[in-house]
Formats: sequence, structure tokens, C-alpha cells
Amino acid sequence: MQLEIFQVDAFSSKPFGGNAAAVIPLEQWLDDATLQRIAEENNLSETAYFVKQGAGYQLRWFTPAVEVDLCGHATLASAWVLFEQLGEQTEVLRFSTRSGELRVSRGTDGMLEMDFPAKQPQPVTTPPGLLEALGLDSAREVYRSDDYLVAIDDVSLIETLRPDFAALAAFDVRGIAVTAPGRGFDFVTRWFGPRVGVNEDPVTGSAHTSLAPYWAQRLDQSSLRCEQGGARKGQLHCEVLGNGRVIISGHGALYLKGSVFI
Repeated sequence: MQLEIFQVDAFSSKPFGGNAAAVIPLEQWLDDATLQRIAEENNLSETAYFVKQGAGYQLRWFTPAVEVDLCGHATLASAWVLFEQLGEQTEVLRFSTRSGELRVSRGTDGMLEMDFPAKQPQPVTTPPGLLEALGLDSAREVYRSDDYLVAIDDVSLIETLRPDFAALAAFDVRGIAVTAPGRGFDFVTRWFGPRVGVNEDPVTGSAHTSLAPYWAQRLDQSSLRCEQGGARKGQLHCEVLGNGRVIISGHGALYLKGSVFI
């Protein structure tokens, strides 16, 4: 069997930035074990698969280790492939996913706009060992949704984080986001997910479904310019709506396309 594959750098306007995702269009679903093996072989933070379904598409995401409920950068990459490589003409793409219906439309300046459900993180007591695993002495506050959201005030610490990934993997959350204000953006973030097989994700769109509501409330503004990453970075724009949704926007850039033989 031969499958078409695209690798797209999401949340970047040119290759070698943002977050790379593999995108594989399918005529029909393969068995889950094969989908997981392909994602493991690709060894990217996410491999996305979609199948045409009526007027929309079914969309699934796999890390090298597990299938996940939501992935922003691989959704953006999938939409970019449909719009820019496969000739999709619809104004709004509708994806049926494990997190409900997700919509992606063309925005301004070549950006794609993803309409995701917002998640309001809740304040929690700092779990024992969390700051030590991150290499931090203190945090302003800690929140929880799918991830732990660790807010700090010193943006310079973001660049120097060197977490203990084995220790982080012991925490019963999808991942850990460390976030701070500044550096020319409303906020910046790094995200670590060793529990789901991704030690560090350069840009995590789904994490911004919680990060954006947190920062919108903290800064008292609904429109937010964001950057995520360590050595490799990507840029996003988030708009927190009043209807429980958040618009996450970014660019995409094609790195490669080819074939998978199985």
C-alpha cells in the first residue's frame, strides 16, 4: 500500500520554524495499530490522518506513543494541506474529532483560523516535586486543565528551562506548560509532554485553548499575540470569544511531500 504524506511546519511562515506535523490523507481508515506504527516511524510530535466524511472530514492525531484528543498544530497542518495542496474550495473546513467539531477557515495575511473550544484552567496547589522537575525555584501560580499551567514572572527563565523529563512524566496530566509575559508578545510559553511521548513540543495549539483564557483574564484583553518554543519557536494569534470558543491562528509552510509504503 502507498500513502501520500506531507510534512508541514505549522505556526511558521517558512520552513524550519514552528512545529512540524505529518499529514496523511486516507480514503478509508486503517487499523489503529498501523496508524500508531506510522506515527512512531515518522517520529514527529504528531501525525494527523483525515478521511472525507460528507461535507467535512474525520480527523485523528497520533504522537509516536499514543492517540490524543486534540492537537492544534496538526489540525492547522491538515487544513493547510487541504487548502494549499489538495485544492479544497470550501470556505470553512469542518473536522469531526474526539474533541467535537473543529472548524478552520482562511484568515488575513495567509493565516489559517482554527475555531476551538476554550478551556478555563482552574487554580491548584502546586503539586509536590513539579517545580523541582522543571528546575524552577518558584512560580507565580499553578493552574490545571488538560495540562498543568505554571505561570512565572521572569521571562528570561523560559529560555533556560532544562526539565527532568523522567520526573515530569510521573505527573498525571497530558503535559506541563510554563508561561510568562513579555519578549515582544503578550505571553510566551514552553510545553513539555513526556507522558504522551513528546519531551518538548515547539508549538502546541491545543495548549492555547487553556493558555489564552488564562492570559485574557489576567491581562484583561481578548486578543493575544503569543510565541512558544525553546530553540525552535512559532507564533500564534489567539482571540478569546465570549461564547466558550477561542480562535487560534497561524501560518503553515510545506517542508516535504512524498509517499509512505506499507
